Amino acid sequence: MKTKFIIAILSAMLALTGCSENYSNGERIGVITQFSETGLFWKSWEGHLNVTQTGMNSSVPFDFSIDNDNPDQQVINTLDSAAQYGWKVKLVYHETAGKNWFSNRGETDHFITKVEVLEKNFGNAFNGSHEPKVTGRVVDTIYVVIDRTRKN
Repeated sequence: MKTKFIIAILSAMLALTGCSENYSNGERIGVITQFSETGLFWKSWEGHLNVTQTGMNSSVPFDFSIDNDNPDQQVINTLDSAAQYGWKVKLVYHETAGKNWFSNRGETDHFITKVEVLEKNFGNAFNGSHEPKVTGRVVDTIYVVIDRTRKN
């Protein structure tokens, strides 16, 4: 009986000290490839960002949510437009640890607090002024690998 009580107290202490509303803060830059309202019990806005580095897509995706406890309609509208038109954006987020056990706030622990549009014409970012403007959106980028181990 005494052992169960000690285990219960230690478990409660671990759960309470392991929770952090503001575990980390950060920014990610890229193109929104998915943004939708999902959920059976708790509807939440969920998205996927293809992270870019120096104009190229990274292999590291970034999944995020809009916090159901504090939804910002302007952020939702901007993310929806960015997903629809292929805009390059900077997402400012905070990450929680242990406060979203039932996914009632969103499916991820990364909650977007601010969106900044960096490039609305991202598909035309590399056109010179003398070239005609191309309409459309960025779907993917091409990687070039230079192998210097092979000799001529």
